[in-house]
Amino acid sequence: MPSSSSTTVKNLPLKRRLSFLLKLVCFVSSVLIFCEFLIYYVVIFQCRWPEVKGGAHVGEKETSASVLKAMILADTHLLGEIKGHWLDKLRREWQMERSFQTALWLLQPDIVFILGDVFDEGKWSSPQAWADDVRRFRKMFKYPVSTELVVIAGNHDIGFHYEMTAYKVNRFEKVFNFTSGKLITRKGINFVLVNSVAMEGDGCAVCSTSEAKLVALSHKLNCSQQKSNHSNKRCSDVEKLPASEPILLQHYPLYRKSDAECTGEDSAPLEEKNIPFKEKYDVLSQEASQKLIWWFQPRLILSGHTHSACEVLHAGKIPEISVPSFSWRNRNNPSFIMGSITPTDFSLQKCFLPFESRVFTIYCAAGALLVILVLAHVQLLTPPFYFAQRLISKHKAV
Repeated sequence: MPSSSSTTVKNLPLKRRLSFLLKLVCFVSSVLIFCEFLIYYVVIFQCRWPEVKGGAHVGEKETSASVLKAMILADTHLLGEIKGHWLDKLRREWQMERSFQTALWLLQPDIVFILGDVFDEGKWSSPQAWADDVRRFRKMFKYPVSTELVVIAGNHDIGFHYEMTAYKVNRFEKVFNFTSGKLITRKGINFVLVNSVAMEGDGCAVCSTSEAKLVALSHKLNCSQQKSNHSNKRCSDVEKLPASEPILLQHYPLYRKSDAECTGEDSAPLEEKNIPFKEKYDVLSQEASQKLIWWFQPRLILSGHTHSACEVLHAGKIPEISVPSFSWRNRNNPSFIMGSITPTDFSLQKCFLPFESRVFTIYCAAGALLVILVLAHVQLLTPPFYFAQRLISKHKAV
């Protein structure tokens, strides 16, 4: 049988064989281009910026101009030299690069926030490995001058509290211009950046410095909002900031018992939802959470770390959104948040990226079709029509 097939292939005219080969190349190229490039445009093109009210006194044109378009993502976990397999790096980092660059091109956000765990091995990487990780990050997450990028520190970037050192914190701050207690004000909207790893409350040097900055910033914001519990004397020499209630950006979520109350297709799997969270590891401690709420009375809290989506209401009025991981390595259906924000209001919308399982299914289906076409071409697989025709001929002959 193999020799017969070989003879059949050799007897095919050269022109026909080249034509078939060209068709195969076009087919394979089309599948690759779709799965590695076009699918990101097809999926992200469906995302739309949510509408938000700009305030009763603001006109329609002014409202549009005053809305800040913010893209929020978390937990990219760029693999390092120790645990990162080259194929895993290639596949997952390409997915994140294409997702990010496609989203920037289609959605054109004003500002992008990455809520920590940018790197997977920043907590123990050598200076050379750190430099290599930073280089790859800058290539993957490059952005135009019209967009601003703000990166928050996570436990994988500077280490858990017991691993965190001034050296690791400083090298992260140097690359990303990040400090805990830093205020970013854009279009009259106040964003407070928190190093949640330093909210341990044990008086360590990094923790004390971080908390001191947060307390000082809290005083400024409260004075600017003219809170009734601040006398004019206490606020007389304080720099005035926009009166907008702040939005907290951090890596660790505020304290919650578990993900049991979280819903949605990108929430934690059922088998993980009821597992209790460990304070200062999975979430902030109750004490640290109460401090942040008391200091800032934020109108919104955005966090990452859990790799799954969740929406929690603190003190009965303050929403916290846990942003899922941006990487296929951590979940099959990664996503990011699109936020339309004004000084008095905000509206959030989730934008899903291509599902890894769907891309895999397309490749499997294309591979199966490719095998069928090749077998049919070399006449090892008889097309159903000809097979039926042969059966009818044999029956008539009998």
